[in-house]
Amino acid sequence: MTPTLIIVPGLGDSGPQHWQTLWETKFGAARVVQDDWEDPTPAGWSARLQEAIDATPGELVLAGHSCGVLTIVHWAHLYGGHERVRGALLVAPTDAEQPGMLEADPVVCQMAPVPMQPLPFPALIIASENDPYVTLDRATAFAEAWEADLVSAGEAGHINENSGHGEWEEGEILLGEALHAWTPPDVVRF
Repeated sequence: MTPTLIIVPGLGDSGPQHWQTLWETKFGAARVVQDDWEDPTPAGWSARLQEAIDATPGELVLAGHSCGVLTIVHWAHLYGGHERVRGALLVAPTDAEQPGMLEADPVVCQMAPVPMQPLPFPALIIASENDPYVTLDRATAFAEAWEADLVSAGEAGHINENSGHGEWEEGEILLGEALHAWTPPDVVRF
């Protein structure tokens, strides 16, 4: 059986042409629904992720974007992970501690401090070289701390709808490769 993908959006809930929303439909994914998409908190957003995990049967793979990545990392820190989570795709992680973030997007700072412990499941970070929300050096530090693999997407902005990443076929390829690495050989993959 193919693992079920759980979409973990960031601020604003990823619009209708965002790759997360398109993947939700394409792959029959579950989606985390936050109480307030403009007021992230580690405890509150992690609790909604835990609810989505509890409500979704079978093996799971998490796909977070931006503050959704921070949600996954905080959830793993607060809840210790879950035995059915096979891995996580962590796309364009936001650095809640980045200098200037308080002025640029103060609500993101509510997700600080960023946990810097190893994740209890395999993870793949996909980071851009010109993302305004995280430097590649900081994404590399996240990868090292979380014991995650890191792939540079080149100069891809925030890897969202505004940077031209609607369907995002390259992301689907990376998801397929990660699933191949994270699941037993007899499991059907996307």
